Amino acid sequence: MLSKTNAIRAVLDAWRNAEQALGDAGVYLELAAGEREDAAREAALREAVASLDRAEAIADDLEVKSLLGGRFDARSCYLDLHAGAGGTESCDWADMLLRMFLRYAERNGFQVEVLDAQPGDEAGVKSASLYVTGPYAYGYFKSERGVHRLVRISPFDANRRRHTSFAALDVVAELDDDIEIEIQDRDLRIDTYRSGGAGGQHVNKTDSAVRIVHLPTGIVVACQAERSQHANRDKAMRMLKARLYEMEMDRKRREMEQFYGAKGEIAWGRQIRSYVLQPYQMVKDHRTDVETGRVDAVLDGDLKMFVDAYLRKFRETEPA
Repeated sequence: MLSKTNAIRAVLDAWRNAEQALGDAGVYLELAAGEREDAAREAALREAVASLDRAEAIADDLEVKSLLGGRFDARSCYLDLHAGAGGTESCDWADMLLRMFLRYAERNGFQVEVLDAQPGDEAGVKSASLYVTGPYAYGYFKSERGVHRLVRISPFDANRRRHTSFAALDVVAELDDDIEIEIQDRDLRIDTYRSGGAGGQHVNKTDSAVRIVHLPTGIVVACQAERSQHANRDKAMRMLKARLYEMEMDRKRREMEQFYGAKGEIAWGRQIRSYVLQPYQMVKDHRTDVETGRVDAVLDGDLKMFVDAYLRKFRETEPA
């Protein structure tokens, strides 16, 4: 209920802001019409154009939000990032993607909690689990689900050879308590371990981190964000339920694809985007064919063009 309320409030606020921008544009146009000096008239016209640009940007965002009609699009979500084969190269790439997603969340006003992170042996991260909260967090981040490919001259190769690295992101929506997911205790293996971090008495002495393995499916979730084992277990169980639900939805989607001829764009393990740093610079989304040479901006979290194009092309229909 809270997520729906926040989503509605966000849309209403956007409408008010658009109305304000249009009103400001009208005022500046009236000022321009009444000015006799060219400089003052031009200044008022510039302000009018700026206000219209703000209104247009808000309208574009509202258009994108209108595409977020999936059952869980307005909800918070869990992100699971995993480095692919390739050792240090892939771990470093996963760390670059982690920063990119954190910056994207920051740009869009989402709050992020790092639930678990496993560092690479030499650099980067092997895996990371995040909890992202905010209106339409799942609706926006679902476009990033899949395999991300990097091509670059390796900073870890003394011979300066070009390497290709892969990392995969899984995105699942947070579930409400009214959605029942039956999990048998006998199907779980629960391990505890010491939380990682910068140090401190609690980190060094308490086995508060929790890792849960769902034996029938092999799904593994972990949380070390909280100071108590009970709180970490509760968050890990919520994440497990969300992933089990998403697995069932994937099964139903695959059944629907047999009838409707879909290509399974959301399937795990499918390369969705390539990031080329050498010999040229280009980021290309293989689902929408959107591409840009602004690689640095993309890696700094500017994903709007890719997310918007995905939402416009794939209006999700949730299976019953």
